[in-house]
Amino acid sequence: MSDATQALSRRVLPFAAAVSLGIASLFVSAPALARGPDGIADVAEKVIDAVVNISTSQTVNAKNDDQKGNNGGGATPQLPPDSPFNEFFEEFFKNRRGGMGDRGNSPRKVNSLGSGFIIDTDGTVVTNNHVIADADEINVILNDGTKIRAELIGRDKKSDLAVLKFTPPEKKLTAVKFGDSDRLRLGEWVIAIGNPFSLGGTVTAGIVSARNRDINSGPYDNYIQTDAAINRGNSGGPLFNLDGEVIGVNTAIISPSGGSIGIGFAVPSKTVMGVVDQLRQFKEVRRGWLGVRIQQVTDEIAESLSIKPARGALVAGIDDKGPAKPAGIEAGDVIIKFDGKDIKEMKDLPRAVADTAVGKQVDVLIIRKGKEQTRQVTLGRLDDGEKAVEASIKTTTPEDKAKPVTQKALGLDLAALSKDLRSRYKIKDSVKGVIVVNVDSGSDAAEKRLSAGDVIVEVAQESVSTAADVKKRVDQLKKDGKKSILLLVSNGNGELRFVALSVN
Repeated sequence: MSDATQALSRRVLPFAAAVSLGIASLFVSAPALARGPDGIADVAEKVIDAVVNISTSQTVNAKNDDQKGNNGGGATPQLPPDSPFNEFFEEFFKNRRGGMGDRGNSPRKVNSLGSGFIIDTDGTVVTNNHVIADADEINVILNDGTKIRAELIGRDKKSDLAVLKFTPPEKKLTAVKFGDSDRLRLGEWVIAIGNPFSLGGTVTAGIVSARNRDINSGPYDNYIQTDAAINRGNSGGPLFNLDGEVIGVNTAIISPSGGSIGIGFAVPSKTVMGVVDQLRQFKEVRRGWLGVRIQQVTDEIAESLSIKPARGALVAGIDDKGPAKPAGIEAGDVIIKFDGKDIKEMKDLPRAVADTAVGKQVDVLIIRKGKEQTRQVTLGRLDDGEKAVEASIKTTTPEDKAKPVTQKALGLDLAALSKDLRSRYKIKDSVKGVIVVNVDSGSDAAEKRLSAGDVIVEVAQESVSTAADVKKRVDQLKKDGKKSILLLVSNGNGELRFVALSVN
């Protein structure tokens, strides 16, 4: 073999070997490119008979419906704003409007479909509240097509869950069990089964994209986010793990088109189990109540209170009739632990309180003026009509009139609370402090939404009664090297909130 031939062989043979190895590696890695694990089919086969379609009917009056802004001629049912059926009904009745004569004003029945799942062989079904909201008649459709009338056992609007009951047919029902949603890991495979677009039992798979999602749908948001395809009609259907356990109830999607874009949300099974147990026992949900108004502990507020790192829920106000007051909890306390559960941020507290039994005595760990203290509280019961616990923020101002400025601090013009100012800004006699009569437009105070008519009650957790008190306290805190100053602010009705203002 010539030297040139040997050189060519040295170049070609390694290339040929590399090509063959590359082909082999493609065959070896092919299973890794498959969509999901092999067990999905086994799980679906085992649980699909427990997943049901929920069919509801509602009688609506076209005339009354038109008066609500539907432009006449059709009887669009009044479903909740987040109902997956609104778009379908709107389009359906738009197409039917016109040329109907007097028939358009007569009462008519409209139907909708959703999903649910059976949790015992006695015929108990879990679904979303918005699936059955305002329904005159509810039917459960089994996987084999059997249609059975169902009754509503109970509903909970705050978690958007409902429990139904139907009389089982002669054959034995398939029921599913709840799993532990707290053990879910990001990237874990999950399976959604439901009735998307009224197509019947449909199986989709994906992963857990995120946990503890707050989508601002209610006070106890704690959703599982998944990229398993969830569409209109999947509402109320189960989200399974690979053991065939229900770890969530599919409830909401984010979608500009109405179809799945891979962002779906499910109520975690831990929340579902507690709500379902109470609905079955009491036909309502009985949540614990602490009786405080709270707000987020921002970095500025944490610096003002010498809390590192920023954590917990800041108590902005106390309900005079609530359980927190006799326990000695005060405005300005930061709750960092409730009944043994860490409160890392504001939204953790309402969930922890709501999940705790009414009447239970619990330990509440607070930080007050830099020191940890424990208070024992016997929880009351939250009424459905009560407001959310987050502190309210005043956004409107009274009519602008002469402002008797007596002192300026932190971009605020301050004055003593006179009878004239109380009347002008409608401030109750029970509110004590120093009134804000003007806010510099470019100041941090304006950015934090302070406005004329707000009353400063405390500066750095010390009461103030005159504008001079505020100025003196602010000047001292600046000398002490504070980067921000914490104010306790009241509106005219006495509702409190904390605001941290930069000294610069």
